[in-house]
Amino acid sequence: MPQSEAKKLAETTKLTGSVFERLTAGLPRLRETLRIAVLYNGDRQSPGAVIHQTHNPRSEKSYRPVAEDIAEALRNNGFRHVMLLPDDMTLAERLRQESIDIAWLNTAGVQGYDAVAHTPSLLEMAGIPYVGHRPLLAVTLDNKQVFKRECAGLGLPTPAFMVWDGVWGKLDPENEPRFQTAFRGYRGPFVVKPVTGRASQHVHFVPDYAGLTAAVDEVYRRTLNQVLVETFVGGPEYCVAVGGKVISRGGKLEQLAQPLVFSALERLLEPDEAIFTSMDIRPITQDRTRLLGPADGKTYDELVRLARAVHGEFQLRALVRLDIRADSDGRLHILEANPKPDLKRPDDKRTSLVCVGLGVHDMSYEDLILSQLMDRLEHYLRNRPAAVHHIAERL
Repeated sequence: MPQSEAKKLAETTKLTGSVFERLTAGLPRLRETLRIAVLYNGDRQSPGAVIHQTHNPRSEKSYRPVAEDIAEALRNNGFRHVMLLPDDMTLAERLRQESIDIAWLNTAGVQGYDAVAHTPSLLEMAGIPYVGHRPLLAVTLDNKQVFKRECAGLGLPTPAFMVWDGVWGKLDPENEPRFQTAFRGYRGPFVVKPVTGRASQHVHFVPDYAGLTAAVDEVYRRTLNQVLVETFVGGPEYCVAVGGKVISRGGKLEQLAQPLVFSALERLLEPDEAIFTSMDIRPITQDRTRLLGPADGKTYDELVRLARAVHGEFQLRALVRLDIRADSDGRLHILEANPKPDLKRPDDKRTSLVCVGLGVHDMSYEDLILSQLMDRLEHYLRNRPAAVHHIAERL
């Protein structure tokens, strides 16, 4: 390592003794100088976005409106240099041209089967720190079978499941050894869903064996990707969000003893809903949720425990939302993790699940966004100083 780089790294490392205090004191300087890019899904049909269009197992969505909400919140927090950039093949050059200091991942990738890992990989290669999950963790959280296998290995409760790939042909549950091993005589009901996706699209409730083959075929036809089959857990359905230890409350930074668990809620199902309908069909409104708190006793306590267990065991460095459901005995089971939960700014018509409970913590939408940025920077400064020496210099 050249002497100048070694000196810079040594000086940056000195910050780790009192990172939070230095970060708080340096916040006005960061607001004036930090150049932030909020990234949204690029359009693979745009000229120059890709070399060849291939397949995207996810339904197409740009996420730009939410990126605009995030950018607006950053500006409202006093950051002067915030811009939106599309996530596509041109991104690396745009980051260089705009002298970006840090990026915010509000993108799931443009195309390909593990697209959620493409942009964090590119950013790490380019040396740009980011708000979001590192590549391997992004795929682990996003891919339902990988996440559930990890949960099972860690002893975290999740419904029994198996994965079927359409390249194997049609699923015959009566005679498929994988199926019989996974479900051990259980005959339904089931839930069939893509291993990756968004907004609960292409998720099917299947009462028994009779409908499984057709449901699996349909999901594979839509996604050309692996299909998850799991036991249906028929009790109340819950969500809970978990972030970091550095939060903003009323614009003032605080450092908590444990990761913040918030917006623990029950998703209220309509009489015709065995599973939650896609938000693309039935938008999420306040009357579709019931906020939980300590008064809800064991259920609330277990939601908090599971959220903190996932945060700790998976070593999360960015926000996630967990979808959890109770069985007939009230035991909670983790269904999946959402590594890029919807961060839409709430209005009088719609909200996002992670924003429902912010008021309980005396936090606004602006506080939520500032919390994520500052928690990520604190982690970099304390544990990965070489990745942010260009930011640490300003502190």
